[in-house]
Amino acid sequence: MVMLKIKKRRFYVVQAGQSIEEIAAAFSVSARLLALENGLTEQPFAGQVLRIPEETGNAYVVQAGDTKALLCGSKENYMRKNGTEVFYIGMHVRI
Repeated sequence: MVMLKIKKRRFYVVQAGQSIEEIAAAFSVSARLLALENGLTEQPFAGQVLRIPEETGNAYVVQAGDTKALLCGSKENYMRKNGTEVFYIGMHVRI
């Protein structure tokens, strides 16, 4: 028997006054990744439908001595998984 993984796309309708940062936090994704997924260059407007990006990988809290390459294999993979180049001790990241 072959098991198939089905990815379910998530969408969200922006409410009046919501920022990209608030929406991203509600779905535990980075604001940058949410903006990239939806081609946003400014704050979303009320009624706009946003695609919520698929998150893959395990959550991890950055420790002293960790590097992007150590956690994700390369700086590029880190950027792809986390949607940012920001990296600091105590930060929650996807690995």
